[in-house]
Amino acid sequence: MSAPMQRMAVYCASNEGARPEYLACARTLGTLMAQRGLTVVYGGGRVGLMGALADAALAAGGEVIGVMPHGLVQREVAHHGLTSLRVVGSMHERKAMIVELSDAFITLPGGLGTLEEFFETWTWAQLGVHQKPIGLFDVEGYWSPLVALLDHVDAEGFLRGNPREWLVVSDEASSMLTRLQTFHAPTVRRWLRLGET
Repeated sequence: MSAPMQRMAVYCASNEGARPEYLACARTLGTLMAQRGLTVVYGGGRVGLMGALADAALAAGGEVIGVMPHGLVQREVAHHGLTSLRVVGSMHERKAMIVELSDAFITLPGGLGTLEEFFETWTWAQLGVHQKPIGLFDVEGYWSPLVALLDHVDAEGFLRGNPREWLVVSDEASSMLTRLQTFHAPTVRRWLRLGET
């Protein structure tokens, strides 16, 4: 039996987005994670969805770990009221530490940086680097076009192995957390056979 989840990474934007529902979902998620005893691991920012998530979790008595490159800390975008702020040398180190610290991942609405974090984490699951589930929090249908694209990529034969099985898609925070907490990792099938390119 696997150990219970203790920490979940949340990938999210450093701005608020165009709809108030995005900020609201970040706050709801932070509060629920704290109520369930889950530590938030995130990029360490104090603004946008990042700040809303962290502030809500802290206000509900939860623990929040931020991971941020030194250069961004110096630009004064770091949240200095966290349980712990880990300062690293680069964006690559930031992503690696977030994966190392976390038992699961949730992707809130966000831009290029959020997409990049999601895809790298998902690719690492496909390659067997980790066996941790990845959630897409589909607030107001934000991720629906991406899910449709992923299904298309799968149908066209470009997703080797079973990467789709690692994804948990939900439009509701409590359901998302429950599904991640009860996730059973699929067996990693070989995504590339010898002689294939």
